[in-house]
Amino acid sequence: MSDVEVKFSDGRVVQAPAGTKPKDLLPEGQQVGATGVLAAVLDGQIWDLHRPLEHGGDLRFVTFSDPEGKFVYWHSAAHLMAHAVKELWPESQLTIGPPIAEGFYYDIDSPHVFTQEDFPVIEAKMAEISKRNLPLKRKTMDKDEAIKFFESQGELYKVELIRDLTSGKTEGLPMEGDVEAAGGDHDPELTIYEQGNWADLCRGPHVDTTGRLKFFKILSVAGAYWRGDEHNKMLQRLYAVAYPTKEQLAEHLLRIEEAKRRDHRKLGKELDLFSFHNEAPGSVFWHPRGMVIWDEVSKYWKQKHREHGYEELRTPLVLNEELWRKSGHYDHYRENMYFTEVEEQMFALKPMNCPGHCLVFASHQVSYRDLPWKLCEMGMVHRYEKSGVLHGLFRVRVFTQDDAHIYVTPEQIEVEAAKVVELIFEMYRDFGFKDFHIELSTRPASRVGSDEVWDLAEDALDKALKRLGVSYKLNPGDGAFYGPKIDFHIKDAIGRTWQCGTVQCDFSMPRLFGLEYIGADGGKHNPVMIHRALLGSMERFIGILIEHYAGDLPLWLSPEHIRVLPITEDQMEFARQAVAELTAQGLRASLDPRNEKLGFKIRDAEVHKVPYMAVVGKREAETATLSLRRRKEGDLGAMSVADIAARLQQEVHDKVSH
Repeated sequence: MSDVEVKFSDGRVVQAPAGTKPKDLLPEGQQVGATGVLAAVLDGQIWDLHRPLEHGGDLRFVTFSDPEGKFVYWHSAAHLMAHAVKELWPESQLTIGPPIAEGFYYDIDSPHVFTQEDFPVIEAKMAEISKRNLPLKRKTMDKDEAIKFFESQGELYKVELIRDLTSGKTEGLPMEGDVEAAGGDHDPELTIYEQGNWADLCRGPHVDTTGRLKFFKILSVAGAYWRGDEHNKMLQRLYAVAYPTKEQLAEHLLRIEEAKRRDHRKLGKELDLFSFHNEAPGSVFWHPRGMVIWDEVSKYWKQKHREHGYEELRTPLVLNEELWRKSGHYDHYRENMYFTEVEEQMFALKPMNCPGHCLVFASHQVSYRDLPWKLCEMGMVHRYEKSGVLHGLFRVRVFTQDDAHIYVTPEQIEVEAAKVVELIFEMYRDFGFKDFHIELSTRPASRVGSDEVWDLAEDALDKALKRLGVSYKLNPGDGAFYGPKIDFHIKDAIGRTWQCGTVQCDFSMPRLFGLEYIGADGGKHNPVMIHRALLGSMERFIGILIEHYAGDLPLWLSPEHIRVLPITEDQMEFARQAVAELTAQGLRASLDPRNEKLGFKIRDAEVHKVPYMAVVGKREAETATLSLRRRKEGDLGAMSVADIAARLQQEVHDKVSH
């Protein structure tokens, strides 16, 4: 093997002799360790610190603060947990154990039924293996050698994985256990990672020793079908997390408890916002109080779109199969669609709004002077999701997409995409989200359209972001099947990120539908479609809002603005007059007429997260005032009904968040 040339981000270039490992090239002052360097990234590929470099390229080192560092750390911790389970219950069979967004899991087929009482036992065994400080050694095997090895270990799921991976069958699998091609006509090489007398099929990379993994916590156990298929065996999935320091782990566990407190499913029930029923799995039943939030978000959405030159549509829920074949959804998305037969013709419930918008465009004679043409719709869509992944408002089968399609000339893409990005920023800030990041996702393996068209689309979105001076992360291969996309991830009050908005550039669908406009040259041209959603879906976005604010929504979104609390029956008449006057001023005012003590009424309003309370006692009734209280702030003093109305109206208008 010849020398390799390694380039660092600071401009340094190093000629490294054959056999050099990344750890040999660490700059002075950088140390390998749980709180130090965990792995390297060579030309975009994560690389073990102790794996010899096979070629040159751009090299950088990553720590736990980097996404790649977390991947390596949590990936290694998943192996540590699996190793512990095998030592405790040797009859268990291991399947897959990848890192995820907030930790890792491992799916296990075991005659032992795991319970919370087992968690400390497993953690103790993990700590014991960590103290052994076992090196994680990477080995390669061919298919037959790997099958023989795992058959000898009784790991039949690993044998199935090897056979499927080497034949390209990856359905239902995360990238854990991926194949690395050896090239030529030989079987692909598979990578095995050993730690002591235990080994796992895995593409890696990993930390150098088990001793790097000291602070971990098993969080829960759940059922999971092998490869996500309900026809396969139900496995036990152990969820866990690990951190380099005890303090970081403690902070994470506190975030988990806070997330439980903010769970929108729990708050939705407590605040009487929505419910779910077996009669319509994956579908939301919105209650009157929840509909107030829905209507306020919708009203705001419509207002913003009018201000930015959009025209609103409403398209049918059911369209024939021919349309979905033409759009490409039948070939690329049909497993997620609902079909029905009517008069010997197949129809589908729409999973997306774009084909319907194309039909509206096609019904007009369009000139280049009409472009950009911005069409928007709060469109209900249906997408099949397996029952095991349904999750409150976040994962449903029926939802309302805040959709829009902007028809542009190729020359308009950059400017119009930039305008969408600015609108997304504006709306997120109004909802109280100040921290968000952006990803640009490029062409996937399964796609429609030529490479030339994809080059144009990707370049246009890249220039739109650069035009605004916006930084972004490149996400190769994760675009939609019809075009590249910009995705927006917002950060909530406890640091979680949520992907909501998206901007997608599509040259293909207008051509598939034969959409045309008359250009300045008098000829016919295909427009370009910019698909975009700002909130993602109404259901999911409202769920995010509920969790972000822990149900204590800003005044403009709150189901109740103010609740009037008379102390005795003697003040009831004035209290009713006050409610009527506040309601006439456009405020959502209610009356608590119950014969209960004032303290009880105040606590009840606090529990139901009513932003303002107005107490009416003898003095207030005599002076035609209300004693105003703000939730969490307490008494604000006596004010006239008119002054209170003006105060609340201003807060609603300003969309004050907290």
